[in-house]
Amino acid sequence: MTFAEDRLFEINRISQDSWQMFRMLGELAIGFDKLKTLPPLVTVFGSARTPMTDRYYAQAQELGKMLAEKGFGVITGGGPGIMEAANRGAFEAGGVSVGANIGLPDEQVPNKFQTLSLQYEYFHNRKLILIKYSVAFVVFPGGFGTLDELLEVLTLVQTQKIRPFPVYLMNAAYWKGLVTWFQQTLVEQGAIENDDLFLFKTRDDHHAILAEIKQYHSPKFDNQGFKIPTLKDRKRALGERH
Repeated sequence: MTFAEDRLFEINRISQDSWQMFRMLGELAIGFDKLKTLPPLVTVFGSARTPMTDRYYAQAQELGKMLAEKGFGVITGGGPGIMEAANRGAFEAGGVSVGANIGLPDEQVPNKFQTLSLQYEYFHNRKLILIKYSVAFVVFPGGFGTLDELLEVLTLVQTQKIRPFPVYLMNAAYWKGLVTWFQQTLVEQGAIENDDLFLFKTRDDHHAILAEIKQYHSPKFDNQGFKIPTLKDRKRALGERH
């Protein structure tokens, strides 16, 4: 490649990056504008591959229904599986059902149970939208995408980058290996504090979640046993020991 060709390539790359930045901002602006007037949202994560016949699907659908009946909106990634189930429960109960959809080659086809459907090109924008207006997170069994979303949420709460809220891992047996690894490796190696394990709870029964969410955010403030990070926790998470 000649010097002139190299310069042209660099100019084209910068131009593409600049326009990409504006597209990112546009996606966020639309999402902020649409979501700011909605009732409190509960984010539901989980596998796009969960079939309708699976017990997790039925549980997520019932949870979506219960949340809608109690005045909460439901927001998911908008796809099939667990996302569809939670959206469906809220939608069929006449509640707010939001999908933050993203284009993927095979798995991501927007489900039809959305009262508000948003479309995203960038995962980081989508994750921000799923977090910004949420008052709780309920995480059902899932794969890499679900783990990515869960760990980002825990990191943001731990470092006080977002306001704290309750995080639930549904079906304790599914998460047992991960939680054990947190305890026996991350805590033992000093990568996290022992009480960071109280940033989340594992649950098998979803019925108690609604009352806990309300109490967590009540004016009297009952954190329901969840850890509320402090400035000291933030400094530790960022590697500052003094």
